Amino acid sequence: MIKISTKGRYGTRMMLNLAHHYKIGQKPIILKDIAFDEDVSIRYLEQIIIPLKLNKLVKSVRGAGGGYVLAKPPSEIKLYDIIQTLEGPICLVDCIDDSDYCDRIPFCTTYEIWKEATCMLRDYFQKKTLQQLIKISNKKRVT
Repeated sequence: MIKISTKGRYGTRMMLNLAHHYKIGQKPIILKDIAFDEDVSIRYLEQIIIPLKLNKLVKSVRGAGGGYVLAKPPSEIKLYDIIQTLEGPICLVDCIDDSDYCDRIPFCTTYEIWKEATCMLRDYFQKKTLQQLIKISNKKRVT
């Protein structure tokens, strides 16, 4: 089964939460508040935030009134970047990104199917930004 783990799902929710609070001169959000809003363990969010910070998707603000903020506007953060940061390469089968993985690639019919499907999946996530997710979220909140 092809699945995005809880790390990817909760990380996306955390990023969306930060995106909802994004504005120039924004007040940093503490993980405790995000954990409460998203009903996720603060300990798990502490693990998830590290790769997001290392990949410059979020910034930490130290000291009193510190917390986390998006490193760039929601319109510039793609879902692809979040998922790839938290899950690793978006790839349906290993041979797509590693041609040495299998000797059958030159004559494998299914390779072409997996390659095309992987490209479609990557393209979909590349086109989705946090700004678009905010719009979807706002519509769901109204109804």
